[in-house]
Amino acid sequence: MAKGSIRVQTENIFPIIKKFLYSDHEIFVRELVSNAVDASQKLKTLSSIGEAKGDIGDLRIEVELDPKEKTLSIIDRGVGMTQEEVDKYLNQVAFSGAEEFLKKYKGQNEENIIGKFGLGFYSAFMVSERVEVYTKSFRDEPATYWSCDGSPEFELYSIEKPDRGTKIVLHINEESKEFLDADRVKAILTKFCRFLPVPIYFIDKSAKAEDKDKEEKEEKPINNTTPAWTKKPSDLSKEDYENFYRELYPFGETPLFWIHLNVDYPFNLTGILYFPKIKQSYEIQKDKIQLYSNQVFVTDEVKDIVPEFLMLLHGVIDSPDIPLNVSRSYLQGDPNVKKINAHITKKVADKLEEIFKNERPSFEEKWESLGLFVKYGMMTDDKFLDKANKFLIMEDAAEQEGKKKFYTLDEYKMEAETLQKNKDGKVVILYTTDPIQQDAYIQAAQRKGYKVIKMETLVDAAFINQMETKWENVQFTRVDADITENLIDKNEEQSSVLSKEEEEKLKGLFGIQIPELHVTVEVKGLSTDAPPVVATRPEFMRRMKDMGAMGGGMASWYANMPDEVTLTVNGNHKIYQGLLKEDDTQLQEKQVKNLADLALLSQGLLKGNALTSFINRSVELMQGEKDLVVEAQ
Repeated sequence: MAKGSIRVQTENIFPIIKKFLYSDHEIFVRELVSNAVDASQKLKTLSSIGEAKGDIGDLRIEVELDPKEKTLSIIDRGVGMTQEEVDKYLNQVAFSGAEEFLKKYKGQNEENIIGKFGLGFYSAFMVSERVEVYTKSFRDEPATYWSCDGSPEFELYSIEKPDRGTKIVLHINEESKEFLDADRVKAILTKFCRFLPVPIYFIDKSAKAEDKDKEEKEEKPINNTTPAWTKKPSDLSKEDYENFYRELYPFGETPLFWIHLNVDYPFNLTGILYFPKIKQSYEIQKDKIQLYSNQVFVTDEVKDIVPEFLMLLHGVIDSPDIPLNVSRSYLQGDPNVKKINAHITKKVADKLEEIFKNERPSFEEKWESLGLFVKYGMMTDDKFLDKANKFLIMEDAAEQEGKKKFYTLDEYKMEAETLQKNKDGKVVILYTTDPIQQDAYIQAAQRKGYKVIKMETLVDAAFINQMETKWENVQFTRVDADITENLIDKNEEQSSVLSKEEEEKLKGLFGIQIPELHVTVEVKGLSTDAPPVVATRPEFMRRMKDMGAMGGGMASWYANMPDEVTLTVNGNHKIYQGLLKEDDTQLQEKQVKNLADLALLSQGLLKGNALTSFINRSVELMQGEKDLVVEAQ
């Protein structure tokens, strides 16, 4: 029997390790199970090169809970350790056996080794009052026992142990009783270990005692040792990808499609990224991509690795080349991270372009969900923007023969080249943010041969503003931003049949004060089939208000300003020929007010008391017309 003190390589950091090594104490399960996986993977490597003789057998790992004894044990059948190795690896903090092994056997078909820093084992002391190790090496040497109570003092001596491998017994302390709860331990195993490459079995000794008289249940590992991302794409079917998605997200809807990442140079990267269905903008959820290192779960905070716009994707990324800090919980700055980020962007862009070129009808069907990813990417990543210009599509506000029609930017420019170029040579892209509410404006534009597209998602306001600065010779104008004749250029003048005096009188009648609105009135000679009054909202101010409503910056100031609206009175509409001759001033004012309210209603600007007044006034006017008819009879 030997006694001694643990040798710390730099300074005595044991109390720090015990209390503060990891921010989440549950991480000890991941670290110890990862070590057990390493021990198993090392044995596979040694067996493959003939250094470990004989049949290596079943390399399963067991996590055994004994609430009665207040212990949690991790048992493996891997390489084990000699007494010399125990002294070397457990009594010298931060001496990583995994790192030494990788250096020694580099290039000799080594299996994926997880441990890098040699501190993971000591995470056991965050939750234990004492830790015991029973281990027997694959080499023909006696088994070893090691024990420590969290102080620098340890016990080390030879024991009898029939089987190769290591058993670590944690005597859980009073503050960490939660880790004696079977459901809690199973949840941690599922979170961190469900895709580790060695079968892991959870054994609850208290449950076994209760079920001893019952029929023995079939043992099942808690993990899938060969998840889809570890296989070649050519070996996977559509059903395999969809089943794996359900494994990751049991309640998720079948994804649109996926991208299988498989890179081994200049960095190692595997994974599967899924495009989820998103029918409404409010369904967007970030932090759904999981980061793994050699199949060990690390984090779902992947913002440094995955481009911001692709944080909306779901799936898995696995890379041993992503540098992690000692607790594997946060990414460190490194050139590889930028390279991986750029590679993922390129892969996604290439996949989208491929689907667009080869399966455009299918691409268009999925656009409701895809559009959010594509537009978000175009706003935040200029390299993605260059590629996405080819496959961004815009939906026509009008269906043709019951089918949706889509344009790429180049296709829209060709369609609009003749009628929708302004005096500055820019193509004016007319758009609607609400096809139902703005239907009258859309129809008026379409009668002139204009093409109106839909821009109705949460990201579209920002997207429009950015694309005007990034696309050459393009200008966006909402279809209700002006009267139809002025949407492209404000230089089309048409004379009114009214005299100057009549125009001024009409303008005066429409000079209505509305507290919530800033109203400007103009009288113009529009076509006779145009409405008697058209309400429009100036593009710039409306955009500022929309952006302000989204919050942030100077734009928030605009959100509190009154809505600006222009009432364009169509002097050529025949309704005014009778209205201007009306002797009953009160009736004349009511008719004018109703015409103005109808126009405001088309913009969704008539609400509350103003809407109630409009309804009551309309009934009153209709009743008056009915009385006139009765009198005439």
